[in-house]
Amino acid sequence: MAIEIERKFLVANTDYKAMASHSEPICQGYLSVDPDRTVRVRIKGEHGFLTVKSRTHGLTRGEWEYEIPVGDARELLALCPNPLEKRRWYVEYEGHVWEVDEFGGSHAGLCVAEVELQSADETVTVPGFIGREVTGDPRYYNSSLSQ
Repeated sequence: MAIEIERKFLVANTDYKAMASHSEPICQGYLSVDPDRTVRVRIKGEHGFLTVKSRTHGLTRGEWEYEIPVGDARELLALCPNPLEKRRWYVEYEGHVWEVDEFGGSHAGLCVAEVELQSADETVTVPGFIGREVTGDPRYYNSSLSQ
């Protein structure tokens, strides 16, 4: 089983844009938002993905992601209510890659950063653009935002 260990933060300023190596558009929707088994469809750039995640326990949860044909991803997204649109910026900082999501549509103005860890007790140096931590706050789960 693949394990995802991540922390999530609100973003305090736009300094991440100058620090980013690149960015890309993402459109994603949810076929299931059951906390025990979320099923996400995503188009990132020109690639489609299907992802299943288990319930979060602390900082960790199971995650299985598979690349699928982008045409299939478009068809599956059409089945999803309220797909999310965002631009993801990638910032390498102190040995970690921070993914900063700028949301569009009804969530325009929301900006959230995530960092994936190797273990739940790993320490991470937080860059200056990071604000309040929202790890574990379901209001900031993408599956919640899609509702």
